[in-house]
Amino acid sequence: MDSWSIVFAIGAAQAALLAVALWRRPVNVEANRVLAAWIAMIGIDLAVKAMYFYAPTAGLLKPFRFVSLFPFLYGSLFYVYVRTLTEARAFGWRDALHLVGFAIVLAMHVGFFLQDRTQTEALFARLIAGDPEPQSPRLDFALFAYSLSYVIAGLVHVRRYRRNLLRRRSDADRMSLHWIDAMAVSQIVIWCIATTQWLVRIPHIDYPLIYGAVSVWVFVVGYLSLSQMAVIAEPTPEQAPDEVVDTPSSDDPRFPAVETRLSQLMAQQQLYREPALTIGQLAKRSGYPEYLVSAVINRRFEGNFWEYINRQRIEAARTCLADSGDARTILDIAYACGFTSKSTFNAAFKRQLGETPSAYRKRHAASASASA
Repeated sequence: MDSWSIVFAIGAAQAALLAVALWRRPVNVEANRVLAAWIAMIGIDLAVKAMYFYAPTAGLLKPFRFVSLFPFLYGSLFYVYVRTLTEARAFGWRDALHLVGFAIVLAMHVGFFLQDRTQTEALFARLIAGDPEPQSPRLDFALFAYSLSYVIAGLVHVRRYRRNLLRRRSDADRMSLHWIDAMAVSQIVIWCIATTQWLVRIPHIDYPLIYGAVSVWVFVVGYLSLSQMAVIAEPTPEQAPDEVVDTPSSDDPRFPAVETRLSQLMAQQQLYREPALTIGQLAKRSGYPEYLVSAVINRRFEGNFWEYINRQRIEAARTCLADSGDARTILDIAYACGFTSKSTFNAAFKRQLGETPSAYRKRHAASASASA
């Protein structure tokens, strides 16, 4: 177990440093403080396990059992982190309701924690002699189901946030929270390892491996969370008292005028070049209500706001790429047309035109050379 103790100790040290860095990070402050507290708990968990596996003693048995209950917090803390991140708010008393599962399981073990020293030493002696850990398999299954449900709930919340973001912002790719997916997948992998260990005894799939995976997860979280950008909570659009909240019918007489106005803003003022353009800003520039602009984009231009703006950007980019006199790099052209990510530009370009930007440029360069 010495090698695993080293792995756990490294993970605990990494978790401590990461927790401090996240707590002090000026971006997504409230959410990062929730994440910092979560990572700090993982660090304590790993530190206790490192000591117990290296030199188990009766004095470490109660701390070891206590931190073994921490996984009942991890899934719910992931969900609370996602909520505070996407809603840009501090941890509140309602969020504490999601920690009830840990309180319940802690109450179930209160008899163990109230044991005197003699009882603890006797239990420790039996464990050293090879007796199994007195824990119900039902509790293991409950832990898996409870935590996995919170991870799934967090992913559903992120999906809803992305859908709203794509509808309202043209730079949605920069705030799509892809690191949340990586965090969730990593957790699911760990829970799958744990479930396999509980249900089927396979060589090398054991308790230390689970927490070895947790140590790796801390490094993954560290890399992803420290490189994250600021996440902006999407406000609910303000509606004037006399505005209709429901989407207008397809025969709304204002549709043609709105369509014409949007086309003018794109052709003459080239609003699509603004990377952080939102549908609220576009509606304000058009002079029409946001819900009406959104309806026109969805029905007349066949797509959400993000898709509509990206189509304008792609059209502008293809004109530049087809111009043999334009010596700018493809990335410079993408940025000039309003894109904020090379990967997003390449994907959108290929989806719309069926080829990559570089292939498109080469093809037009070859055609120009042949006709010269």
